[in-house]
Order: sequence, then structure tokens, then C-alpha cells
Amino acid sequence: MINRKELKKKGKKVLKAHYAFLIVACMISGLIATEFSDTMDLLSVHNDSYTETVASLPSELSSKEVFKDLLGDELTKGSEDAEKIKEEEIAQSNDPILGRSRGVLAAVVNSFTSGSIYVSLVAAINSMVGSESLAVLILILLGLFLFFAVWFYVQNTFAVILRRIFLEARTYEIVPFERYMFLSRVKRWTKASFTMLVSYVYQSLWALTIVGIFIKHYSYFLVPYIVAENPDIKANEAITLSRKMMDGHKWECFKIDVTFLGWTVLSSFTFGLTAIFYSNPYKMCTFGEYYAKLREEAKAKEIENVALLNDVYLFERPSRTTLKEVYPEIKDRHVEVPELSGIRGFFANWFGILFKDGKEEKEYEKKMRIFQRYEAIANVVEGRQYPKRLFPIAEKDRSALYSGLDPLRDYTISSLILMFFIFSGIGWIWEVSLHLVKDGVFVNRGALHGPWLPIYGSGGILILLLLKKFRHKPMLNFLLILIVCGVLEYTTSYVMEMNTGLKWWDYSGYFLNLNGRICAEGLAVFGIGGMAFVYILAPVFDNLIRKIDPLIRKIVCICLLVVFFIDMIYSHFYPNTGKGITDYTYHDPLHVTINEN
Repeated sequence: MINRKELKKKGKKVLKAHYAFLIVACMISGLIATEFSDTMDLLSVHNDSYTETVASLPSELSSKEVFKDLLGDELTKGSEDAEKIKEEEIAQSNDPILGRSRGVLAAVVNSFTSGSIYVSLVAAINSMVGSESLAVLILILLGLFLFFAVWFYVQNTFAVILRRIFLEARTYEIVPFERYMFLSRVKRWTKASFTMLVSYVYQSLWALTIVGIFIKHYSYFLVPYIVAENPDIKANEAITLSRKMMDGHKWECFKIDVTFLGWTVLSSFTFGLTAIFYSNPYKMCTFGEYYAKLREEAKAKEIENVALLNDVYLFERPSRTTLKEVYPEIKDRHVEVPELSGIRGFFANWFGILFKDGKEEKEYEKKMRIFQRYEAIANVVEGRQYPKRLFPIAEKDRSALYSGLDPLRDYTISSLILMFFIFSGIGWIWEVSLHLVKDGVFVNRGALHGPWLPIYGSGGILILLLLKKFRHKPMLNFLLILIVCGVLEYTTSYVMEMNTGLKWWDYSGYFLNLNGRICAEGLAVFGIGGMAFVYILAPVFDNLIRKIDPLIRKIVCICLLVVFFIDMIYSHFYPNTGKGITDYTYHDPLHVTINEN
């Protein structure tokens, strides 16, 4: 007999150790899967009010009407209705932040809300098959296929990922965010999805019987846990193993479930808040402990196929000897953190800046690389994180990419200066090329007269230096890049307008914009470009720059800086203005032409 109080006590301990992380895990499950969808009850109040607001709009048309037109073989009418809906929605969009008249993101939003996306797809398919009816049928089938694919690969499988997260959390202090993709790393995502599909089909068939709907739910209860431990297991093997492990424990499992009924009732009175912030992860932690107990019992009884539960280090930490065999980097454990003295050490440690390329700096970089290689696996070799190299299925190791590019490196002053001009020049070429393709004319973009846009270069250098401490965490670094670039672009726009009285760019009408100075799609481009800059481009250019003779580098840097500052001083009094630079012409939601100069 398993002690429920002991299980819950251990579950609370795990929850306390990983509180915020496990709450987020359950919330993600509620958003993209069916499990814990009640955590979104709090948002349903807002969604209902929004739906009522939309329903009260005076328009008699909706995207549903467009789809009805397509079903009736009225492609032309559907296109006309979609255009009317889009015009009405743009006219009724009074929120300046949620602009709907300009930009790629606004066009995407408009295409879905107006139904024009359906018209475009049907028209495209019709051009290939020559029949509107067949085109609509193909569109419906494609929609059903897409729906099934999302359910099969995401909703159906997330139960496995969620349980893997909780099982690692009960054994280790650290569970990195990348563990959400562990099925992909071992190339078993499809196999795990298929196993969960088979389990779902069996349970659905059993649900047609009075007894099966209750009993088989608990018979198959351990399938996602078993797949989380061994995603290479066959579907019927996982199901059979679950049935045998739950033999004699189904009523016990039901009683544990019932003990959380009070939390479910409380959740309904708190609009899901108690479920979000406590009971959902608490329940998962408890059942994680329950699976560990049943697994231990199954091993002791040596039930059939119990050897398939082969992830030993998911439940116990490896010995130092075992770690040494698969992590030879452990030999660097006692390497001291390399340091530079004085102000040089401060800038190297916090911003990754090396003032010169001397002997002491080169020795510092050499020791730092050794130290960083160890730091990358420090949590594993010290027993705080699951050892991926000991997983029964070999996981794809990305360390080769990082070691080749070495994105954690430090940069010399000359490299930073040259990369500033390189990316300022690339930004200038990019914007000039866009204008040339769009309008067919050459426009010297930017406030300066030279072939550079400093916001690109300064943005790249800023994220490289300010976010030096976060380079080893790509996901967090990406979010911080968005923030830094957003602040930089907004501040630059404001300061330039205050100094010159001119508005150099305007995102008014773009979906998700702030005072026309920044917008979501612009920040997305900066975010993606920033990641490419930090992890690929900057290391590559730094390698090339360091091959140049130091004296030549200094001379080139000085010449570029002199010309750049002369351009800045001249442009302060005589800014680069004119057509395609500071004159913006666009149509607002009411179709009134606005000129800004």
C-alpha cells in the first residue's frame, strides 16, 4: 500500500524547489494541449467580453460568410465580401497600438479576420485544378490534415513532454528549458506521438463501454510516463506495461485523484487562479512520485518487459566515476576562473571587451575557453542537471557548433569598431536595396550622408556587449535582444525628432506599434538578426578581422572614425532629408492622406 501523505509531501518538496518553472510548464500545457486547459478559465472572461464586442459590430459580414460564398462556388463574391470586411475592420480599428492599415503583420491579421486567406488559397488551388468546387474540397481536406497534424504532434504528445519535465525536476535541481525538445533531440517525436495516438484510440473505444470508461483510464494512466522515460518503446509494449504496473493500483490511483477534488472546486471559485499557481503543478508532482513508486515496485517484481524502463539516471544521480567516463571535460573542474587585473578585468568580465590583443589577453582567452567548456556542463558533472549523454538513446549534441563559432568569446576594441561599421554598412545597403526594389529609385537612407546607418551597427554592438552574461542562454538572450533593440529604436526616434523636428520613420498603422516609433514585426526582424549577429556573424567577422595585421587594423579604425564624426557634425547642421527619407505618405484608417515632413 502506497502512503498518499508521503507522496504529497514529496510532491510539495519538488514543487517548492521548482515553483515558477513548473507553473509555467502547466500553463504551456493549458495553452497548447488539452491537459490543464482549465488554467485558462481566468482568460475566458476577457475572451467572452471580447467576443460580445466583436459580435456587436454593425457589420453584417464575417469571415464565415466568405467561407459560405466559397462553398457555394462564388469565388468572386467571396473576394468582394472579404475586401468589404477588411475595409470595415480597418475603419473601426481606433486603437493606435493595434494598427491594421500597414505592414506585413497587419496584412496577415487582416487576411485571417476578413477571410481573404481562404479566397487566396481557393484561387491558387483553382488555378491548378480548374474547378472551384474541387478547390474548396481540397482546402477543407488540407485544413483537416493541418488540424490533425497539430493535434498529433503537439496536443497529443505534450503529455509526454510535461511528464519528462516533472520527472527530471524530482531528481535534479536544474531543468533547462531545452528539455521541452528532448523528443526531437533523440529523434523519437513521431514514435512517441504514435504511441500516444494508439493509447488514445484504445481508450476512446473502451469509453463506449460502461466499465471501460473508468477502469481503462487508470489502466493506461502510466503510458505518457513510460514514453517519457523511454520514447523508443513500441505502442503496445507501453500500453501493456502500463496495464501490468497499474494492476492492483487502479482504485488506489482513483483515490489519489479524488483527494484533489477540493482543489478543483476551489479553482472554479477563483477563476482558475489556484489551479494556475498551485494545484495543477502540485498534482503533477504528486503523480510523478506515484510513478516512481510503481516503477520501483515493478522492478522488484520483475514484471514482463520492465527492462524497457531503462532510464536509470532519471531517478537517481550518477556517480562521479560514471560521469568521468562520458564527460572527459570533468578534468577541467579545478581550473580557476581566469582574470585580468583592474579596469581591464571589469570590462572583459561584464562586457566581453579586450582593450588590446597582447600576450596577457591571449593567455586569458585561452584559459577562458577551457573554463567555459567546463561551465557549459558544470551543472551536469556536479549532479544538479540530468546527464544527457547517459540517456539510453543518444541525444544530438550541439556543442560542436558552439565550439566552432565560440559565441562566448571576448572582442577587442578594433574588432568592435570595425564590426560597427560593417553592420552599419550592411544596414544601409539593406534599406537602400529595399527602396530601390520597391520604388525603382536610389535613395541615400539615414540621417547621415555616408553609406552607413548607425542604428544597425550600434544595435549589434550593444546586444553583443550588454548581454554578454546571457549568451549561454539563447532563449533568454533572444527576449533581451527584443527589449534592448526596442528601447534603442524608440529612444533614437525620439531623440532625433527632438533634435531635428523631423520624424525619420513612422510605424503608425502597423499591428502592435508604440507611438509609431517601434512595431512588433520590426522588433522580430531585429531579434532574429540579433541572434544571427551574436551567435554566427560576430564570431565569423571577428575571426576574419583578427587575421589582419594589428597596425593596419588601428589605421583603418582611426580613418573610419574620423570620417564618421565629420559626417555626424555636418549632418547635425545639414541633415540628409528629402523624398524617401523624411517625407512619409500613407493612408490612415479613414483613408485620409497624411504627409509628415
